[in-house]
Amino acid sequence: MKIGSVKYLIKEGFKGAWANRLMSLASIGVLVACMVVIGLAILISQNVNLAIGKLEQQNVIHVYLKDYAWAELSEDEKPEGSENENADDETESEETSDEQDEKEDNTIAESDYLIHNEKEAQAVCDKIAEMDNVKEAVFVSSEDGLEEATAHISEETMQFFTFLEDENPISMSITVTMEDMTYFDDTVKKIQEMDEVSNIRSYDGVASKINTIKQGISVAGFWIIGILVIISLVIVSNTIRVTMYNRKLEISIMKAVGATDAFVRIPFVIEGMLIGTISALISELIIYFCYRVATEKISQMFGQVVPFKDVAIYLLLVFIGIGVIAGIIGSFIMIGKYLKHEGSEFTAI
Repeated sequence: MKIGSVKYLIKEGFKGAWANRLMSLASIGVLVACMVVIGLAILISQNVNLAIGKLEQQNVIHVYLKDYAWAELSEDEKPEGSENENADDETESEETSDEQDEKEDNTIAESDYLIHNEKEAQAVCDKIAEMDNVKEAVFVSSEDGLEEATAHISEETMQFFTFLEDENPISMSITVTMEDMTYFDDTVKKIQEMDEVSNIRSYDGVASKINTIKQGISVAGFWIIGILVIISLVIVSNTIRVTMYNRKLEISIMKAVGATDAFVRIPFVIEGMLIGTISALISELIIYFCYRVATEKISQMFGQVVPFKDVAIYLLLVFIGIGVIAGIIGSFIMIGKYLKHEGSEFTAI
């Protein structure tokens, strides 16, 4: 196609948009409204993902190890008399009191538990840190665990826990942070299967809610954007239809003198793309000013939000893509239906 023809077709596209400027403005207004809603949905989704990301980082699990405190607790939980299986054995019934005291003092042997010192506990921590989906694993000593457990106890209440000064019932533990909450249960199960682990304290309900929220946002965003894109397509198509009927005689003459379908379509396609591009630029400006005002209020109440500059280019590309695609598809649909007549209006004249 010659350069002159290209210039003519582009000029005709702009001319058609201006000739039907009232309808074009109405289409731009509706497109802008659709794009603003799409932009708000994207920004809300980004900010919710940021908040969920922070929540995921806080949603940790506490892995308790089989150390002396665990063995001592397990010993205390044994049923009374479980160590004396043969009550009729006269030799055991005649043990001296000194021998019984010595036995009580040595009920827990080193073989009864697997973690004997912090070095061994740190080795388990390193092993967990190397697992898939584990972002961070931090060792917590018994002393730090006790301090954390009693941090929120008032001084008046602490008088009932003076026995903690002589004996620490808190086992050594490991604080584990997940990377992806989708695999939360699988990771917990894998850690629980380790021989050195006694039990795990987790907030699996929070993990489940996080995954539900993320899935809900994804599904809702998909449908919102899809519906609004269809609306945009219909609006552009109607605008092109009005332009087409205003120029039906011109189209019939062009077809009668041998113009190709592509030559006839291009001005309408350019008109649709122009409407979509203008709508995209206006929508970007509206979103920018609205989001700027909103973030000043939201950041004061809830803290960090996604900066607009991080999503500005992405939003503009989405808007232009929606506008241009809607313009192209709408133009092709409308003008394609009309071109099936191939100059019938001119023939009728």
